[in-house]
Amino acid sequence: MDRPKTTGQLKEKSMFQDSDGSAAPAKTVCHNCSKLKIFLGALAFSFFAKGFSGSYMKSMSSQIERRFEISSSIVGIIDGSFEIGNLMVMVLVSYLGPRVHRPKIISVGCLIMAVGAFLSVMPQFLMGRYNYERITVSVDNSSTSVSACSPGTEGPPATDATETLSTVINAGCEKTTNSYLWLFVLVGNLLRGIGEAPIMPLGVSYIDDFSKEENSAFYIGLVRSSGMFGPTLGFLLGSFCASLWVDVGVMDIDAISINPKDIRWVGAWWLGLLICGAVNFIASLPFWFLPYSLPKEGEDENLKISHLSVQGDLCKIDPPAQPQLKFSEAAKDFLPALRKLFGNPVFVVFIFLTILQYNSLVGIITYETKFMEQQFNVSVAKAIFLIGVILLPVTILGMFLGGFLIKKFKLHITEMAKFACITFIVAYLLNLLYFTCSCEVLQVAGLTAPYSGMKQLSSSKHIYMASCNAECSCKVDQWDPVCGDNGITYMTACFAGCKSSSGTGRNMVFHNCSCVEGQGLGLGNSSAVLGQCQRESCTKAFPYFLALQTACAFILALGGTPTYMIMFRSVSPDLKSFAVGIETLGGRILGGLPAPIYFGALIDETCLKWGTKSCGGSGSCRVYDTKEFRNVYLGLIAGLRAGCCLLYIVLSALIMKRFKPDGKEMTDSKNAERSTSKEPDTANKGEILPGSRTSEESEETYM
Repeated sequence: MDRPKTTGQLKEKSMFQDSDGSAAPAKTVCHNCSKLKIFLGALAFSFFAKGFSGSYMKSMSSQIERRFEISSSIVGIIDGSFEIGNLMVMVLVSYLGPRVHRPKIISVGCLIMAVGAFLSVMPQFLMGRYNYERITVSVDNSSTSVSACSPGTEGPPATDATETLSTVINAGCEKTTNSYLWLFVLVGNLLRGIGEAPIMPLGVSYIDDFSKEENSAFYIGLVRSSGMFGPTLGFLLGSFCASLWVDVGVMDIDAISINPKDIRWVGAWWLGLLICGAVNFIASLPFWFLPYSLPKEGEDENLKISHLSVQGDLCKIDPPAQPQLKFSEAAKDFLPALRKLFGNPVFVVFIFLTILQYNSLVGIITYETKFMEQQFNVSVAKAIFLIGVILLPVTILGMFLGGFLIKKFKLHITEMAKFACITFIVAYLLNLLYFTCSCEVLQVAGLTAPYSGMKQLSSSKHIYMASCNAECSCKVDQWDPVCGDNGITYMTACFAGCKSSSGTGRNMVFHNCSCVEGQGLGLGNSSAVLGQCQRESCTKAFPYFLALQTACAFILALGGTPTYMIMFRSVSPDLKSFAVGIETLGGRILGGLPAPIYFGALIDETCLKWGTKSCGGSGSCRVYDTKEFRNVYLGLIAGLRAGCCLLYIVLSALIMKRFKPDGKEMTDSKNAERSTSKEPDTANKGEILPGSRTSEESEETYM
């Protein structure tokens, strides 16, 4: 009778034996290794999908603002609904992470994101065609002259043109619920936030639990950097959709008198959401086929003794039993776990740092395209494109390189803290140089510039009327700008005092404009063309701003991965998933949620001319005080990042005090966090829970 194999003999072998005694590869180990790689690939694609959807929604914020005629603060609320969705489930998902089937929970999250994207599209099919604010007409016969200035009437007279006159007030006014259809977008964004909640904490903790410690930082950096391709393509898709008319395929583009540079232009914001929903659905599929847990990467102890049964010369591998989740026990341990985390000074400072970083990052991303459009006269489509092809790839490179440097030089927590602190301070100094990149304010007669040489008819802050257009009966609540020969923009051709016109559509030219001082021409002979005047200095300032922002983004991303790993190395292993959830929760509730709202509200304060809805009431902003806009936007970012610099210094000091230069904790420091940590099931120590480690593994990770 053959002597049975002992478990000790099994541990020493790296090869299994076939029934005939010949050596055979440990296929199970390879199989489990491949499953980890499959999970890495699936998680990277889910990061791609959520980044793809998130960046597309961010890029469409200005389009949504114009389509629904809402203010920037309302756009901030819509954007903040994503964070509310995260808050609803983040803590629960993170805390219960090691106790649930993490791959399947991630899959459900991706499905919810898909539903949210499809729901956001609904208003496009419930609303009528988009009618932008205009007072001009297009006619079949180009010889027909249209007078913008008509004494004794309100606006230009009616004509027999093929396109009837469309005025702002009561033009196609429908007292329906269209004004509130943006709530569909809000709820869709809320669902997207709920669906995204489990991806980061459960995915990252799954990788860290079942990979080698020296590989975990590299894997996490690889997944996060791979996920950054999602925002890149999301912004590119946003650029493409923003260049298409909102009612593409339904309306003749040649009949539209505005172009993508016009602030009234609305792109096909809904089209990309259909694609985002499909991508999120595809991302959910692979996780259904992945196991609850995996053996530890690269260790023969992957085959845990408690999971082995010996049958003669063969080793039968029993999968680890999934622990039964008892909600009462989980709830009982919640408060002690929370106290343990917030009793860790390093973690507390890290949370405050995360909150400030979220505030600045969310504010930047939400209003970046609006800032470029208003400050540098760049179309929204072009701004989105540049973010997608320049800024995001550089950020990806920085994140990947940061993870690579940790692996290459085996940086300990003290070295990671120094590296992260230095990179952020350098990036902040570059951030201050943003204030040097500016161009002149758009000269709008009656708003930012006087009617040159004309008698003022009002002493108010904004002098809309002058002697040159006093008899034109112009409406001050209209916006259909024209650019005069003198380089001044007028709110409408009526305010320019134009008496006649030629051409049709976008090529219409107004003549005999009494308020325009032509170059060498007498009054009454000057002309104006549709659209705002171009600002020459913006062409020179924009490349410098883009170069500074690119350098700043790269340096920030370089220190991003080391900063993230500090959290993992400063908390006990059984609390890592919970710590990720608390960190994300803090960032969402105190950063991601309020930032777009107060950024938007302060930006609204810089508005000089509001649009008007078809049924009356204020719409989206038409003209900003660009100087005040710049000071508010860049000032908020600089202030928030100044606080981050101080917290980085405090964080580094705490880590230097707690850890030795080699990354090991000081012997005289408090080890209560480590010693008081409980195993999820102390009664069954033979069972290894995902999210838990052996004592040797715990100490190595904790350092």
